Amino acid sequence: MNYENYDPTFPDQPVVDLYLPIWAKLPAFRFKPAFIWVEDDSATGRRSELTYSDLNRSAEFISQKLVRGGLLKRRETVVVLSPPGLQLVEIIFGCQRAGLVAVPVMPPHPSFGDERSHHHLVRVMSQTKPKAAIASPDYIGKVKQYVSLNENRLSHLMRSLVWVSVEELIARALVDDVDDDGHSRHLTSSDSYGGCKPDEVYLIQYTSGATGIPKPVLVTAGSVAHNARAARKSYDLHPSSMIASWLPQYHDCGLVFLLLTVVSGATCVLASPNSFLRRPRLWLEMITEFRATCTPVPSFTLPLVVKRGDVSNSRSVINLWSMKNLIIINEPIHSEPVEEFVKIFSNFGLDPSSISPSYGLAENCTFVSTAWRANNHRESFPCYNKLLPSAKLGSTTADEENEEETRIIVVDEESGELVKDGIEGEIWVSSPSNALGYLGNPNMTREIFYARPKEGIIGRGFIRTGDRGIILGEERFLFVTGRCADVIRLPGDKAEVHPHYLETAAYEAFPRILRGGCMAAFEDSGKVTLVAEVLQKNKGEKAELGRVCEGIREAIQRRENVNVGKVVLVTSGDVPKTTSGKIMRWAAKDKVIRGGMRIISEMDFGMVGNSTMVNKDESGTSSNSNNRKTSIASEDLTAAYSFSGHGNTSRRTLISLL
Repeated sequence: MNYENYDPTFPDQPVVDLYLPIWAKLPAFRFKPAFIWVEDDSATGRRSELTYSDLNRSAEFISQKLVRGGLLKRRETVVVLSPPGLQLVEIIFGCQRAGLVAVPVMPPHPSFGDERSHHHLVRVMSQTKPKAAIASPDYIGKVKQYVSLNENRLSHLMRSLVWVSVEELIARALVDDVDDDGHSRHLTSSDSYGGCKPDEVYLIQYTSGATGIPKPVLVTAGSVAHNARAARKSYDLHPSSMIASWLPQYHDCGLVFLLLTVVSGATCVLASPNSFLRRPRLWLEMITEFRATCTPVPSFTLPLVVKRGDVSNSRSVINLWSMKNLIIINEPIHSEPVEEFVKIFSNFGLDPSSISPSYGLAENCTFVSTAWRANNHRESFPCYNKLLPSAKLGSTTADEENEEETRIIVVDEESGELVKDGIEGEIWVSSPSNALGYLGNPNMTREIFYARPKEGIIGRGFIRTGDRGIILGEERFLFVTGRCADVIRLPGDKAEVHPHYLETAAYEAFPRILRGGCMAAFEDSGKVTLVAEVLQKNKGEKAELGRVCEGIREAIQRRENVNVGKVVLVTSGDVPKTTSGKIMRWAAKDKVIRGGMRIISEMDFGMVGNSTMVNKDESGTSSNSNNRKTSIASEDLTAAYSFSGHGNTSRRTLISLL
């Protein structure tokens, strides 16, 4: 559907919420769905929607109830404990309209029986010191019951909050200060706007926790508006765009895409992350049913859908012809899963040129860059060491000196000096999207958010991303190669290695034994350790799992020339991950050291030629045996475990699969 008289560069507003009353007033947008919620059962089943007029009216009503109604004061902090859904969308916009600082958090189970399920909530409440919490009536009732029966830190923090029911805030009825179009009679211009100002903190967004304890990032309303506009321009989004997303809406990319939808005047179809994980085909059905043109997904999505997408299901047709931007987030982005996905789904109408590898982080409000460009009709990307690029920086020109544009440089992480193209270093980012810093940590804020390269580049400070990258080629593609904190230092000529290469080699050696994307490699006590989850059906094959440990070590040695000192096979769900599916290697290492892993089989190779294997029975009892290491021929591994080493493919490019 096309909307006439629309210029995608108009109207740029200083904060995202100011777009809403403008869209709600325009006849072409008034009854246009801003967000559509797909129920868990099927993309073609029950659904509900929020029009632009509905959302604007709801934001105004929530603002009045929270601030003008006297529940809270402007600039106070509120924790939003609402699960994914349209209510969460309304609350996020209502908090900005009210001038509050919102901290969206996925609500832990209300029994609070498992400490692991609520430790992040304790962290959030301790650090952000909220005045109130917004949740469903049922959840509030269970919280009050928990508080009355327990005396601990969590109950004390909860007792101090003002608890606000979602149902009290969400209303479709017109209010006195809103006209028939859902437009506030008091909102005449950005000068008279009573919500969050551009320089005021609007969100406290926590980092993923991939390399350490999640940190609270202070995001201003102006920086997140710039971030949404930058993403809109990069992905060429407009009112005709249809976005499909199952990402968590309370954090990171899933949250920013809510704001990006409104800035673009587009429509976004939403679903629960749990629904997708239960039935990955749901994502394909959403794209097909709504003719989605844009969808952001973590990189683990593609192999998961290839494996469990049920593409042979003839009950409903899958058609991906409408897709213009298949945005792949998480870093680094391996080329082989993308190639396999494109090869399979080009038969379902997917255009290879829609692949949009991208890069982002919470400290820059999320979006930083993408290697995709509108109308470039690129059917392939260059490939470096089996990775796809996440940015196309182009030649250094005067245009890059524009303060309003995002600047990306690669720096020696020790000296702070710029490195030449072709040399790996730490990625630094400078942009109006940069957040203010970390809440309550001025020293780390100064170190991370206000870095200056030795060359003394004039302008705003740079964010030290903690990510490694390398710039290659005439078009200066940026490849995100890994995380500085995860790099494994090795003795000898090969000084270091990124752990994701070891994890990939292990999985591809035993894809029928190990869980894909559920491995962690790290250095421990001077040797490389690899922890891998075993598929549930293989838990009982202890003797064979001992041989798998040896086979993993041989596969990594052969493919990456790295000697693994210990292999640990654990139960499904033991390897810690972030909410977006990133491996938390630091947490995995901590669990191994503390004995927190449910180990099925463990082999410590020690000195060359010797190994010690430990098997665990169902009760967790260990049985140790000193075994002479036996060499397993690669052809035996191939037959028994479907070994699929790919040899030297580090320079292979992503070919056209049309």
